[in-house]
Amino acid sequence: MQNTVDLRLDLPSNLSKDEVQTFLAVKLYESGRVSLGQAAKLAGYSKRSFIEILGHHKVAIFDYSPDELREELGL
Repeated sequence: MQNTVDLRLDLPSNLSKDEVQTFLAVKLYESGRVSLGQAAKLAGYSKRSFIEILGHHKVAIFDYSPDELREELGL
């Protein structure tokens, strides 16, 4: 069973709960703290939709060095 923590924040009126939740999920994924699935769930999206959101934030979903990518592709 996974432990969860409830978090309550008083947000400035120019930020929505959904916006902050998505941003937090993107940053947690980008820093490697959560998996793609965990981040998508936290943000309230499917994995496919969250991948698109990551693209909008210029966050890569694959973390290959140039050498690893060449090896993976057989080049």
